[in-house]
Amino acid sequence: MQSWSEVDVPALNLATAELSVFDSRSASLKALPTKQTVQLYVCGITPYDATHMGHAATYVAFDTLHRFWRAIGTQVQYAQNVTDIDDPLLERANLTGRPWQDIAIEQTALFKTDMEALRVIPPQNYIGVVEAMDVIEQSVVKLKELGVTYLLDDDLYFDMTQTDLLGDVCHLTSEEMLEVFAQRGGDPDRPGKRNPFDALLWRGRSGTDPFWESELGQGRPGWHIECSAIATHYLGAEITVQGGGSDLKFPHHEMSAAHAESLTGKRPFAQAFMHAGMVSLDGEKMSKSLGNLVFVSKLREQGVDPMAIRLVLLSHHYRSDWEWFDSELSAAQARLELWRKAFAKPMGARSPVSDLVSKLSQDLDTPAAIQLVDTWAQQTVSGDEIEATSSVSIAVDAILGIV
Repeated sequence: MQSWSEVDVPALNLATAELSVFDSRSASLKALPTKQTVQLYVCGITPYDATHMGHAATYVAFDTLHRFWRAIGTQVQYAQNVTDIDDPLLERANLTGRPWQDIAIEQTALFKTDMEALRVIPPQNYIGVVEAMDVIEQSVVKLKELGVTYLLDDDLYFDMTQTDLLGDVCHLTSEEMLEVFAQRGGDPDRPGKRNPFDALLWRGRSGTDPFWESELGQGRPGWHIECSAIATHYLGAEITVQGGGSDLKFPHHEMSAAHAESLTGKRPFAQAFMHAGMVSLDGEKMSKSLGNLVFVSKLREQGVDPMAIRLVLLSHHYRSDWEWFDSELSAAQARLELWRKAFAKPMGARSPVSDLVSKLSQDLDTPAAIQLVDTWAQQTVSGDEIEATSSVSIAVDAILGIV
């Protein structure tokens, strides 16, 4: 699948810096490598609706990580999937009477234009499930050959007793996981399962649902195996960061990592499990099922500068839960105007770039970085003329993605 257009990011050529992020598995800060090639996998969208602010917050968060690595000279291998066949997409197709393929193509294209507008660096490998069906099938076949699966009717399940990851990333009790699993695509109460948490790898052909021919019989893949197969195929057996929203800790990230470790025999699959916080509206998490969404595309249609949207997102720490208020957008527009006024001056206040890098190196503290730029911009607009402003505008462009 073609990714979105490449973003023009200036080379910053900073000296190598330390970088620590919060790892959900260890529940602590973990140092990430900076002097070797790193692998980043971020779970992509299920394209049955447009990009809402919760999506945008996640992808801008990992774009900041990507940009920081690039700024200090780290080579980044980045892959992202698109779940372009799954139950929610089929449900939307049935509801609207439109072909599921058309909805997937349309919404994926809209997501790409949103990412371009927000200046998110595209992954080198942007892979849809439909185009990766052979890769996914062979991964399931291998798991079957390894003896870590079992058949229930026409469906193939992964035996979760084969992993020690269950509960290790989400830190929930068994009772809490059972409740969450049922809410997020699992089937803990299905009769005949060996374990309530066993994950569906291959769904046998059912009714009028789309299916693919395979060595496993007619059917389509389960949710978690798609990321395991795509990540290991394009990035290798061991990656640096597995990322996504915090609602993916369980079951998705634990189960996809379990599949990957069984496939490759390598542990851990990811050095760090990073998760972005949830964005709410009117006191509830933004979600397509609730319909309480603020869409990036709708704001853009209203003439809102995408850089103001990005500034709202960056003003919250990536792993914090927060609530969208229109007043924040107004504040971000004023902030953007101030910054651009300062960037337009040839000389300005003392550069905050060193301090900005230091703040970001500690768990991507974008709110603190923004405050540093705010202070610099206010001093510059007020008349300070100590250093050229170009170094600051280049750094803000390269690391924060704001122009």
